[in-house]
Amino acid sequence: MDFVQQADIGLGDPGVPSADLLQSLPVAIYTVDKQGRITYFNEAAAEMWGRRPVIGQDQWCGSWKLRQLDGRPMAHGECPMAVALREGRDVSWDQAIAERPDGELVPFRAHPRLLRDGAGNVIGAINTLLDLRTQTLGDEARMRLAAIVESSMDAIVSKDMNGIITSWNDAAERLFGYTPAEAIGRPVTILIPPDRLDEEASIISRIRIGERVPSYETMRLRKDGTLVPVSLTISPIRDAIGRAVGASKIARDISSHKESERRIRLLMREVNHRVKNQYSVIISMIRETSKLTSTPEAFLDQVRERITALSESHDLLVNADWRGATVGDLAQAQLKAFAAQPLVSMAGPMVLLQPNAVQYLGIAFHELATNSAKYGALCCGGGRVEIDWDVVPAGDGADIFRLVWRELGGPILDAVRRRGFGSVVLERVAPQALSGSGRLEFHEQGVTWTLEAPLYFVQASMTDIAVD
Repeated sequence: MDFVQQADIGLGDPGVPSADLLQSLPVAIYTVDKQGRITYFNEAAAEMWGRRPVIGQDQWCGSWKLRQLDGRPMAHGECPMAVALREGRDVSWDQAIAERPDGELVPFRAHPRLLRDGAGNVIGAINTLLDLRTQTLGDEARMRLAAIVESSMDAIVSKDMNGIITSWNDAAERLFGYTPAEAIGRPVTILIPPDRLDEEASIISRIRIGERVPSYETMRLRKDGTLVPVSLTISPIRDAIGRAVGASKIARDISSHKESERRIRLLMREVNHRVKNQYSVIISMIRETSKLTSTPEAFLDQVRERITALSESHDLLVNADWRGATVGDLAQAQLKAFAAQPLVSMAGPMVLLQPNAVQYLGIAFHELATNSAKYGALCCGGGRVEIDWDVVPAGDGADIFRLVWRELGGPILDAVRRRGFGSVVLERVAPQALSGSGRLEFHEQGVTWTLEAPLYFVQASMTDIAVD
C-alpha cells in the first residue's frame, strides 16, 4: 500500500484526514501535491482506475485514459483536479469517464478540494471520486421500469399512505377516464364505489404492516359514473430503509372475462334445456314406436333410424353454434339418404329455424321421407317431392309459417292406410311442439302434409342469431 509523505501535503495537520482513515473509506480518494503529482491513493481508487499509478510521477489523475461524457478524449491536464489547482478553487462534482486498461468505461463524479498549510498557501489537493456505474444501472432500471409501466395494458396507480394518488399511467386513464392531471393529488376513493369504501381501509392497514394484498376481483368507478369489474393486485412501496410509504395498484379490466363467464353460464343453461327437450323427444319416440311395432327387432330398427335422424338435426345445430338452421338445409340433411336432388324440389323464403323447430321438423321430414321411400313417390321411378314454405301475414299481426310437403307421380295408394308413428309425429307431436297444427292428406299419387304454426315459435329470434 502506498502512503504519502506527511510533509508533502500536511497529513497529520489539524483538519487533514490521516492515511489510515482515507484507506478505510469505500469511495475512491487520492491526493496530489501543488504540481498535481499523485502523492496518495486508496484501494477504492485503484480498483476504479483498474491500475496503480506511480506515486510522485503520475499527474492529476490515476486513470489510464479520460473521456468527456460525450466520449471525446480528455487530457489529464483538463480533468477536474487539474482545473482546481490551476484556477485555485474547489470544484464540485464535475463529471467525466475513466477508461480502464481492460477497456471498461467508468463514469464518475469528481469533488477536488484544495489543501493549504497553516499560512493558507496551497500545498496540494484531495479528490473524491464517486463511481456512477451503480447509479447508472439504477437509472437505467428505473427508466426501463417507467417504460414498462407506461406501456402496460393494465392500469397501474400508486398512492401514499394517506390514500392520495401519486402516479397514473396511460392505461389508468383509458380504464377510469381521468387524465393524470385530474387524478394525481386526489384521494384514491374517487375510484371506489360507496358501498366498497371499507376495502380501502383494509388495504391501507395491511400495507402499513408491509403485507402484499393478494389479487382479488372487485368493482371500481369510472369518471362517468359507470362501474367496471377489475382484478386488483396491491403491493407496498418501500423507502430506502424498508418502511412502507405507499402502495402500487395494478387494475386489470375483466369486463370481457365476466361477459364470457355470463355467456358460458347462459349457454350451459340453454344446452341443459335443449338436452332435456331431446330426452323428451326420444322418450316420446320410444313410447309411440313401442305401441305400433309387433316385434322387438322392428322396434329396435325404427328407434335406431329415428335417433339417427335426430342426430342429423343436432349436427346442424352444433355446426351453427346452436343458432338454428334454415328450412332448406334441414330438409336436405334428412332426405340425403333417401333421394337424389332431381327428385326433390324446394322453394321458399330464407327462414332460420330456432333449435326446437329444427329438432321437431327434422323428425317430421324423416318420417315423410321414410314413408315416401317405402310406399310413396320416392319408392319408384317417375315420382318426385315438392317442399314449399312461406310466411303468411295473419289478421292479428302475428305472421304464420306454412310448410307443405307434396308428393307427385307416386304409386296409387290403397284406400285403407296404416297409421303408424309417422302419422302421430305429423299430426300431433311436431305441430303441438310448435304451437301449430298439422294436416296429413292422402291422394292417389302420394301424401300431402301441411304444417301451420306461429312464426314466433318457428323462427330464431335476433337475440339467438347475435349470440357469439
